[in-house]
Amino acid sequence: MSGSRDSRRDDARERDLEAEEPRAYDLQLLLRLWQYLRPYAHVFWPTAAILPMITGLILLQPWLLKIAIDRYIETGDAAGLARVGGFFLAALLAEFLLLYVQYYLTMWLAQHSLADLREDLFRHVGRLPQSFFDRNPSGRIVTRLTTDVDVLNEAFSSGGMTIFMDLLTLTGIVSVMMWIDWRLALVTLGAVPFLLVAIDFFRRRARVTYRLIRERVARINSVLQESISGMAIIQLFAHERASFATFEKQNSLHREAYHRSNIYEASLFSVVEAVSSISAALVVWYGSGQILAGVVAFGTLVAFIEYLQKFFIPIRDFSAKYAVLQSAMAAAERIFELLDEEVTIDSPADAVLPAPRGADHGRVNFRAVDFSYKPGVPVLNGIELDVAPGEMVAIVGASGSGKTTLAKLIGRNFDVTGGAVEVSGLDVRRWPLHDLRREVGVVLQDAFLFRGTLRENIALGRETIDDAAVQAAVKAANLEDFVASRPGGLDEAVRERGNNLSAGHRQLLTIARALACDPTILVLDEATSNVDTETEAQIQDALAHLLSGRTSIVIAHRLSTIERADRIVVLHHGAIREIGTHAELLEAGGIYARLHALQYAGAEGAAPERVAE
Repeated sequence: MSGSRDSRRDDARERDLEAEEPRAYDLQLLLRLWQYLRPYAHVFWPTAAILPMITGLILLQPWLLKIAIDRYIETGDAAGLARVGGFFLAALLAEFLLLYVQYYLTMWLAQHSLADLREDLFRHVGRLPQSFFDRNPSGRIVTRLTTDVDVLNEAFSSGGMTIFMDLLTLTGIVSVMMWIDWRLALVTLGAVPFLLVAIDFFRRRARVTYRLIRERVARINSVLQESISGMAIIQLFAHERASFATFEKQNSLHREAYHRSNIYEASLFSVVEAVSSISAALVVWYGSGQILAGVVAFGTLVAFIEYLQKFFIPIRDFSAKYAVLQSAMAAAERIFELLDEEVTIDSPADAVLPAPRGADHGRVNFRAVDFSYKPGVPVLNGIELDVAPGEMVAIVGASGSGKTTLAKLIGRNFDVTGGAVEVSGLDVRRWPLHDLRREVGVVLQDAFLFRGTLRENIALGRETIDDAAVQAAVKAANLEDFVASRPGGLDEAVRERGNNLSAGHRQLLTIARALACDPTILVLDEATSNVDTETEAQIQDALAHLLSGRTSIVIAHRLSTIERADRIVVLHHGAIREIGTHAELLEAGGIYARLHALQYAGAEGAAPERVAE
């Protein structure tokens, strides 16, 4: 159902893109991109200064041909011809050298500025709230940081920056031609206005197409990421054909968008070639007549033909450069949309820390907490709960009752919509976010490991965690025997998502990761639901020693893991319905007793009772 909704939303977005008129974003986007070029202005301005030099050399060459023909070939002046030939050769060599330097500096500039842009993107993504990642597939986010930034790099490498030199060259050629013979220039450029109209038409249509291409690239990456991550499930359930059909559909849509852009590019290229041929014919026709009439010298006609060829070279290139630039503008638009995504959960400007080791150190308070993921759809209603320092409180309830949501509010993964959550006597919204999340250690149900070593996965690059702290965490998590059995010990390699380790060992490593930073508050979100009985026993043995003196909130479906909790809180439909010890709640015969009977019905041979609404 979710995939169907996403597909309908994507289709609606594409219709909006196709119906939307191209917006005047180019200047705004260029100004924002300039913010990343500005730190390298000492390279940018010399690179820009080279462009008019190259233009001057390009304009000089046909003029030298004119002089050679009219002044020295017609008069038979070999020495003068040799001098002009030397100047012509020097102009060619200088043009080659300057083009090389200009391209090298341009690419240096591109790599440094785009690396800064990619770092800003990654830093910004790291600050976005969890709700953003719930709404956006990871494949699309990856596209922004990789493919879209690469498109900007392609704009630099394909000569996007030299488009200004092309405009300067075109202006210079027209000026020189008008200066030499304005009548011949007007005839030569008579078909150019039609070309300008065609370019404007294709520009308007192409912009929408390139934005559509970027959108469909993101959709392909999203499908790929989801399929590759879930390949084991796809194969286990023989879902390959359906998965391929989904990819084939997105790939076809992407191909169709590119095909549409190719039509515009080919049409523009054809128009340029046609106008170029017509202009060449006009200059030869009119110029030949002027030569016969003795009005125009032969060298002038040759110079005009040369200038005409140089005039249409940048215009021919423009069709290709423009395609890249339009794609780059569409990519930049999407990149800055991500950078403009609001960071709704951040450290406040007046952030403070609670008194160290005060009377409330380690206390967690939920004060009339309301929470909704969507407006009008409450998940938690009026939660009032005081967890004393060092107390172990278990949260139980049916799926969807709000257990995990309650835990996420402690570390401020989400902000409450009503009431307040306090940690160590201070509203979590007043804490510096970094310090709050160091104060609260979390072990999730899905154990996520990074590529690297066992040591790196426990320390996570935190400088405050030395080797002694890692060793202590390994011992506390009952991982000593496991680490000792690995050939590399703590330096044993961990593959992507920890797929070379068992589920139990992955979970124990995440517990060691949380313990390594010695948090004041420990949240275990169904940490034993994915492990076997033996591993669960290891975790229980570790918890018996580790949770003493540390505030802990344990969320579990396995009720056997929380029987020793100081208090058990029963959530039902987002509200607290029962609080008490394991024995008290069983004796009360309420929701907890029914959940307990339901879970142990198979072992006891009893018929499961329905949990009361």
